[in-house]
Amino acid sequence: MFSVFLIKYAEIGVKGKNKYLFEDALVHQVKYALKRCEGEFKVTHTDGRIYVHALSDFDFEETVDNLKTVFGISGICPVVHVEDEGYEKLAKALTDYVDKVYEDKNITFKVHTRRARKNYPMTSMELSRELGSAVLDAFPQMQVDVHRPDVMLHVEIREKIYIYSMEIPGPGGMPVGSNGKAMLLLSGGIDSPVAGYMIAKRGVKIDAVYFHAPPYTSDRAKQKVVDLAREVSRYAGAVYLHTINFTDIQLHIYDQCPHEELTIIMRRYMMRIAEMLAIKNDCLGLITGESIGQVASQTVQSLAVTNEVCSLPVFRPLIGFDKMEIVSVAEKIGTYETSILPYEDCCTIFVAKHPVTKPNLNVIKRHELKLGEKMEELVQKAIDTDQVEVIRWK
Repeated sequence: MFSVFLIKYAEIGVKGKNKYLFEDALVHQVKYALKRCEGEFKVTHTDGRIYVHALSDFDFEETVDNLKTVFGISGICPVVHVEDEGYEKLAKALTDYVDKVYEDKNITFKVHTRRARKNYPMTSMELSRELGSAVLDAFPQMQVDVHRPDVMLHVEIREKIYIYSMEIPGPGGMPVGSNGKAMLLLSGGIDSPVAGYMIAKRGVKIDAVYFHAPPYTSDRAKQKVVDLAREVSRYAGAVYLHTINFTDIQLHIYDQCPHEELTIIMRRYMMRIAEMLAIKNDCLGLITGESIGQVASQTVQSLAVTNEVCSLPVFRPLIGFDKMEIVSVAEKIGTYETSILPYEDCCTIFVAKHPVTKPNLNVIKRHELKLGEKMEELVQKAIDTDQVEVIRWK
């Protein structure tokens, strides 16, 4: 029955003179998502409306599921297209629509007409009144409720005429690519994929870096991160995943620095390398999955010491979340089951038994001096190991 979808958006509508840039980005992302669907589609953008037209047979559920991954969409409305052949044909189309969509007619309704084409012979109020009467004549058991109807029947008079009443919620946010690019520090844990998802929801394109530590971390641990990047790419689009060999740096820190400071110093070098990669790849910020107080390296004092090495802004969208809130989002986006697979990443292998929770920046810097010029060589060597994969959703 449905061969057209009306794509609704919220935040984009208040962007003023720049609105067209966000609309164009949304159209681009809609087209990208539809490439994963069977069938042929045409996306049109006119008069503040985005429509998806099915040009061949298609799977309704598959199409909706993919559209629900597009940030910027607030609602997906399955629409019936009606040829403009006069009021009688329109009234018949509306009653046919109600008959097919609502098996139970013991409901209240309201007709809301939007007449964008002002040369139509009836006004919006007149159309709503007359079409409402037509529905009541066809289905006497239905009742009008103009304040809180069970069903809102929308009729849009544009170059074409559209009827719809259902709105499937979209993910909201801003279309990916409309707000620059940032580098995600992606581990195999629960938090960082969720952080990437949440920043992508604000329109930011995501690159990612993973710190691998063979032989202390296995190829299965690396594959786990690839799989997480693929899950994130369902929403964020293609993710350029950088894999950095971090083993020599970790071992050097382990040999030269106090063990209670291992995590903080290791984290500072991860941030340094991530920033170098970010700048090289035109990223405007870093993204981490840190949450205040969740572990020793995420106390306010620890985060302040970690931040000191960065010149780019560090986005921490989970900073005020508790673990259950993060898990809830991970389950919703499909990353949780992969995140809990028992393959250790480089952070957990070298964790200290009693890590410092209130590090002193001056003390940390003094201990980092013990790493000497060799550390500069190791950092450059690590960057030279960078392996880049383009990760896309299945």
